[in-house]
Amino acid sequence: MQNTVIIPERFKGPPQSGNGGYVSGAFAAFLPPIPNRCPEITLRSPIPLDTLMQIEPLNDQETGEVRVMHEQTLIAECRMIASPFETLAIPPCPDPQRIQAALPHSLAFKQNINPLLPNQQGFHPICFCCGAEHETGLRVFPAPLKEGHVGALWATEDAWGVRGKMPEAFLWTALDCPAQFAYMNQSIKTGLMGRMTAEILSVPAAGQTLIVSAWTIAIEGKKHFAGSAIFDLDQTLLARAITVWIGGEPLGF
Repeated sequence: MQNTVIIPERFKGPPQSGNGGYVSGAFAAFLPPIPNRCPEITLRSPIPLDTLMQIEPLNDQETGEVRVMHEQTLIAECRMIASPFETLAIPPCPDPQRIQAALPHSLAFKQNINPLLPNQQGFHPICFCCGAEHETGLRVFPAPLKEGHVGALWATEDAWGVRGKMPEAFLWTALDCPAQFAYMNQSIKTGLMGRMTAEILSVPAAGQTLIVSAWTIAIEGKKHFAGSAIFDLDQTLLARAITVWIGGEPLGF
């Protein structure tokens, strides 16, 4: 098994760290397939970009757990867990026309909403997933549907294909940011994502338009739980995820 990984600068979320969804998908690739289990990725530190990290297997037959390390810093803990998705209530696939009508109201386009990034567009302007200013990003722009629920039309590109199929790490990416936007649509600004559990049911062909849906689930202390899903235009469920966001405060705008 390969024992190192590098997250290229293109796949950033915050300016100096990897996008949580992308890196979770990249790290999940180091886990062994185990029947009736799915990957759970817990991020422990900011993910350095263009930097060699080590993959350390823990030799746990039940979970296949590995740790991602940068020198002495624990970056992530990755393991296979019993699927939590049997009890995840997924809202019906959003209507594409409704998403398109709400798109101008997406916080991905609002100016000056992140005080750390003044005079820029959107909460994460250069994020690989939702950044309107990322030149080679995925351009997943979540639009408000109702309180705590957002949807996005995701126009994928043929050039992204691996043997004609979407890279699974890109699906993980698209399941990430919309969940935070769901909380912002509930007037809550969460902290960074701390954990992601995802299941890819069917890998779609690159080049088609997909529908991304995300919704809030529950708040337990500092933990903010959200669900997300990807559908094709026939409303077939392709992927689903549960994310945990740490901390929250009123949105403030």
